[in-house]
Amino acid sequence: MRIPDLSAMTFMQPWWLLLLLLLPAIALLEGGKGAAPAVIYSSLKPVLALGKVRRSRIGGWLSSLLLLAFAVLVVALARPRLGKSFSQVKASGIDIMLALDVSGSMQAEDYKIDGQQISRVDVVKMVTQKFIDARPNDRIGMMAFAGRPYLVSPLTLDHDWLLQNLQRVTVGEPKIEDGTAIGSAIASCTSRLIERKDTKSRIIVLLTDGANNMGKVSPLTAADAAKALGVKIYTIAAGVDGYAPFPMQDRRTGQKVYVPLKADVDVDTLTKIAATTAGKFYRATDTRKLNQIFDEIDKLEKSTVETKQFTEYLELFPWLLGAGLGLLAVQALLAQTVGNRLP
Repeated sequence: MRIPDLSAMTFMQPWWLLLLLLLPAIALLEGGKGAAPAVIYSSLKPVLALGKVRRSRIGGWLSSLLLLAFAVLVVALARPRLGKSFSQVKASGIDIMLALDVSGSMQAEDYKIDGQQISRVDVVKMVTQKFIDARPNDRIGMMAFAGRPYLVSPLTLDHDWLLQNLQRVTVGEPKIEDGTAIGSAIASCTSRLIERKDTKSRIIVLLTDGANNMGKVSPLTAADAAKALGVKIYTIAAGVDGYAPFPMQDRRTGQKVYVPLKADVDVDTLTKIAATTAGKFYRATDTRKLNQIFDEIDKLEKSTVETKQFTEYLELFPWLLGAGLGLLAVQALLAQTVGNRLP
């Protein structure tokens, strides 16, 4: 049983509380009364001294009980109730699979943050985390791919767990051969998205810096299948045009050196994939542009959230009525027993 917040008390008939203003008058009236004698004497001289004491100690308690009972009954008539508000959120979310390229070329350091060179994969992870944080009502899953795709996380609303898995994504997974299997990644993401039938919209956000050179499924065939199943694909080509600095270790000095890596991203295929599925193609040549792309996708694919507010009330009238009548009963009982004796 929930215990409502006492600060949320309201009164349905608050005008009854005006009767509490009568309490001082009743207290004065009761205070002017003496205790009724319980024994009749032929002369008042033996009890003359007692006549100076207008009230017995128990008489004061009886008056207090009467006043308390009156106050409780007045509050009961005002119909107090404790309320607790609840929110019911109904989200019509979107199922999103993120397909991230983790082939060897994603180690190229052609992106910068605060003037420092940083690898493509590290920037992608940072921007992806921001994208996930902005969509709390959507089921999001993640597929990483190099020579073949592998599942990082199924579709889930537990985004904290999803982000933990994102941080474990690295280039050069020991059991995954190098390469770029774009078609297989799309097919794997599509199969995950169609597992649920109650989804308003299904999308894939695919980011790669290369061309399809691995896998048994061609990218355009996978795109046709995704279109037939109602899946929209946003494609992002990562990396600069031309040559990018690729870090390597100098065999003689052991220091990091850079060698030029020519971009081989297949812009034409990525554009066709997006167009086939009514998605959109983007080119992310720097960190700022990559952030803008994810922000735009976030705005294009908005979830609808419906919030209903309702309040649950606990009526206090029967409890206070019972307490007030109980106090009157106790007062009457004491008045006929203990209170009916001389002090």
